[in-house]
Amino acid sequence: MAVEVGGPVKGANAWGQAVAAVVLVAALGVGLWTFGETASADRDPRPATCWGGEPDKATGEPEKTPRYLSGAQLCKALNRSDLAELLGTPRETAKTASGSGGSVKLGSGKEVATPSAQVEFGTYTVTLSATYDRLPVAGSAGLLGDGARQRTVLGRSAVLYSDRTIGIRFRLDGSDVRSGPGVPARVLTVAQDAKDSGGSFEVSLWRTDGWVPNDAVLLRVAEKVLPTVPGWAAEE
Repeated sequence: MAVEVGGPVKGANAWGQAVAAVVLVAALGVGLWTFGETASADRDPRPATCWGGEPDKATGEPEKTPRYLSGAQLCKALNRSDLAELLGTPRETAKTASGSGGSVKLGSGKEVATPSAQVEFGTYTVTLSATYDRLPVAGSAGLLGDGARQRTVLGRSAVLYSDRTIGIRFRLDGSDVRSGPGVPARVLTVAQDAKDSGGSFEVSLWRTDGWVPNDAVLLRVAEKVLPTVPGWAAEE
């Protein structure tokens, strides 16, 4: 038996986009467990609940508003009860929902926080991530290839562009590992604050059947989910 997973590999910030694939591989064990549980459950499975992505509690610092969002917070915002309806597939139930509090280390030694979340349905997979790299979104369309379009979403600078997932295929015994291009995805990157002073949120969407997702669906999801991210209103 072979298993194949995938995730977006590019984004507004080149060094942050390999994280999704790593998260998916790391999550495989829990994903397989969830599959087994679902197969033995009732015919009407319950919606998936978020797991993973909790902030590091071993810092010894007093409790306070975190500087960065955690994967758990992003997952809570993304895994909303009406997400399937927003996707246009109201009869579907989320199969998996997860968060990751990842980071990427730059050549200078500095670490950039890249927390993310993902919710998977039968038709669509949706991700929500944040990148704290202090880079503005305005003007980044030229770095994202042909077809990337600069626009304004929810009053903030944004870029809408095409991407492609990376597929990782391997046997359950760990042998015969292969990777290659996956399915097309549509991605929306939005500035974290109205002044576009640095950092971004990213919502990506892809279909399991390989069809290119509709931009209207992506925008509808983003416009509902992003305002519920902790701190969004405070940044206005």
